[in-house]
Amino acid sequence: MSDCLLALRQAIKSKATVTFTKDGESTTSVSAATHLHVPPNHSFPKDAPTRYRKSDSKSSDPSANPQDFYSLVAIYVAWMLKDLTSSEYMKQCREHGLSLGYISITERKAVIDWLEGKDTHPERFAPLSDANSSPSKRKYVPDTADTEAVKKIKQNEIELQDRNSVLRGIKPNNFSNIRASYAEKLKKMKDAGKPGAGALPAVGQSSTDPKMAARKARNMYPIIMISSSPTALITMYNVKKFLQESVFETSQDARSRAAAEGNPRPEDMIPIYRKRTHIDSSGKETEHHARYFVVDSTEALAKFGADAWDRVVCVMTTGQAWQFRPYKWNDPRQLFHHVKGVYVSWSNDPANTKIKDWNVTELKIDPHRRHVDKAIVAHFWKTLDSWTLQHKPWLIKS
Repeated sequence: MSDCLLALRQAIKSKATVTFTKDGESTTSVSAATHLHVPPNHSFPKDAPTRYRKSDSKSSDPSANPQDFYSLVAIYVAWMLKDLTSSEYMKQCREHGLSLGYISITERKAVIDWLEGKDTHPERFAPLSDANSSPSKRKYVPDTADTEAVKKIKQNEIELQDRNSVLRGIKPNNFSNIRASYAEKLKKMKDAGKPGAGALPAVGQSSTDPKMAARKARNMYPIIMISSSPTALITMYNVKKFLQESVFETSQDARSRAAAEGNPRPEDMIPIYRKRTHIDSSGKETEHHARYFVVDSTEALAKFGADAWDRVVCVMTTGQAWQFRPYKWNDPRQLFHHVKGVYVSWSNDPANTKIKDWNVTELKIDPHRRHVDKAIVAHFWKTLDSWTLQHKPWLIKS
């Protein structure tokens, strides 16, 4: 019997049309189909086990343990949907009835490369010799003379070293002192992230004071500081629309719109809600909203409490050093060692030589093309997530 994997690979390499069939007739419904027609003249049951083992399997015989191997339809659907994003791929797999048996997104590329004839071979493919071996084949058992001869040979062997064995070394390494030095720091980081962690209540104020409790809860959210300069591209008038809706609106237009709606002055602390999607190993998607606060002055920042600077994860700047004078760290080089620095400018502005030593990421906004705003904001959040996870992980909320 032909190997279904090799037949499918040959058909894909030759760009032949593979079709789903039911009762001998072609069908476009993957879930309703019973067979897969693979040119030139192969027809396999779509649920036939292939030689591709599942991650938790050690079996080498698909015919004896079909549940330990991916089905032919799962392999073909992975290739058929190769151009889709990860989330759309899993969604389509569920719609095609493969909610439990589809190729995972981490394995999909290796399988697709192999099917298209590239020089790869996923390590979990059971070899043809194992899959087609005869169960009646007798296992070789060495006799006593062979065993003794092998022992004598091994006694005279000289063990050679290669680059890997040389690098291993023979001296044990003890890193307990490094682990101990970081244990206390990690404990403080964990304690800082626990609800209720913070300063003691003021004299005469109960620890259950609602205002104090609200302030502590608010303090646990990350804070983004922006420039108060009237010429800044991102201000308290347009920052919410930009970071939350991924749409840039000039500060002047945003201010006029707010005034027409009866809000001539913006709030000094603006909450930003950012939708985040999590996909677990089963393909289930869950959404939650991460919350940030935006301020443009140290007076507004002080309302978050004495440890407010510990919550600051990002400072947006226009390149004007006067912005940092009232900050905890007023030297730009020192400031951007403690927070993520972002320099905001128009995409057609000339390079700013003042910021070359500031350790900031440039966020360039196109003056005319609004359709690129979404990509710019996505890049900002990705950069900020990476920095926060590395430097202030207790502010990352699941």
